[in-house]
Amino acid sequence: MNLFFERIISRRDFLKKCSVLALGGTILSKVTKFGHAQQSHVGLVRPQRALYYERLQNKKIKCLLCPRGCIVPDGGRGLCRVRENRSGDYYTLAHSNPCAVHIDPIEKKPLFHFLPSTTALSLATAGCNFTCKNCQNWDISQAKPDDTINFEMSPEQVVDLASEYNTPTIAYTYTEPTIFFEYMLETARIAKKKGVLNIYHSNGYINQQPLHELTAYLDGANIDLKGFSNKFYQDITGGTLSPVLETLKTLKKQGVWLEVTNLVIPTKNDTEGMIEDLCQWIKDSLGSDTPIHFSRFYPQYKLQNLPPTPIQTLKKAAEIARDRGLYYVYIGNVPGVPEENTYCPNCRNLVIGRKGYSITAINMNGGKCKTCKTEIAGRWIQ
Repeated sequence: MNLFFERIISRRDFLKKCSVLALGGTILSKVTKFGHAQQSHVGLVRPQRALYYERLQNKKIKCLLCPRGCIVPDGGRGLCRVRENRSGDYYTLAHSNPCAVHIDPIEKKPLFHFLPSTTALSLATAGCNFTCKNCQNWDISQAKPDDTINFEMSPEQVVDLASEYNTPTIAYTYTEPTIFFEYMLETARIAKKKGVLNIYHSNGYINQQPLHELTAYLDGANIDLKGFSNKFYQDITGGTLSPVLETLKTLKKQGVWLEVTNLVIPTKNDTEGMIEDLCQWIKDSLGSDTPIHFSRFYPQYKLQNLPPTPIQTLKKAAEIARDRGLYYVYIGNVPGVPEENTYCPNCRNLVIGRKGYSITAINMNGGKCKTCKTEIAGRWIQ
C-alpha cells in the first residue's frame, strides 16, 4: 500500500500565490515540477540587514554567523557569496529570494522518523559556506544570488503556501540554510505561530549563538556528518569537523528531532576505521536511537573521477553501525534494499516499510511497535 501522494502545485496557481512573473531554467527544473523555460528574474530582490556580525576598523566586518568568521572589506562578501559589507553594515542578499521551491516527501530530506508519508514545502537560496567537491547542487550552492534564477517569496508567503497545500512542514534544504539564516528564522517564527513545523537539512557549520536562536523554532533536522576527520573536512568541504559535532550535540540537547547522513565517498571517507569512529561517536554523544543514513555517492562536480559507492561498502557501513549499537541504520540512494526500512530494535519486526520515497507499510500504534509494544524513537502522527 502506497501511503504517499505527492502534491504538485500547478504553475498558474503557484505564480498567482507567490506574485511572481514566472519560474524556470535548468536550476529550478532539477528540484521543482513547476515547469521550466518560463520568464523569470535573475538577481536580488530586497537586501536586508544581516544578523550576527561585528564592525571592525576601516569599515571592515567580521561575520559571526558560522565558524569561518569571514573578515569582509567594504564592498566585499563572505565566502558564502550572499552576505555583503555595505559601508560598514552587513546585508543579506538571500532574504525572500529563493531559487528553488518544491513540495517534497519528508522522506527525501531524509527524515525517516518524522511524520512519515507527509510532505514538506522545501526551499533554498543560492550560496553555501562549504565548497564541497562532491556537491550535487553545485550550480546553485556555489553561485551568487545575483546570478541564479530567483523569484520573490516573503516569509509570510512561504507559510501561506504551506498552509494552502496542506504541507505540515517547511524544510530549509537543497543548499546550506545557514547562509539564508535571516530568511529561515523569520519564516520559522511565523510558521510556528500558525502551527506549521520547521525542519532543516544542514552541514551543521553554524556558530552556537545563532543555532540556539534557531532551535527555538526548529522541530527536526538532518545534519550531514560528512566524515570523521579534520583532514577530510579540509580537503573535501573547506571546513572543519569540530563545529559540526557541536551542532549535533546542541540539537540533541535542545530536543530537536535529529537524524544524521553520511555520504560514503570511495577512497575519501569509506575506511572501516573512520566509519567505526563516526558510529561510536554518535552512540556516545547522541544516543543509540539517533538514525544514521549511509548515502551512496555518485560522481558529481569535482569528483567525477571517482566511481559510485559500491553497495557492499554501504552494507558494511550499516553492519558496523549496528554492531556499535545504533538502532536505526539506513542506506540511501539505493532503492529496494532492506536498509530502507525501519525495524523494531527489540523484536526486529518491520515497523515502517519504504520503497524510494514511498511508504509501503506502517506497523505502529501510538509510536510503538505493533508486535512487541516497544517505543520507536521519532515524531509520529498521532
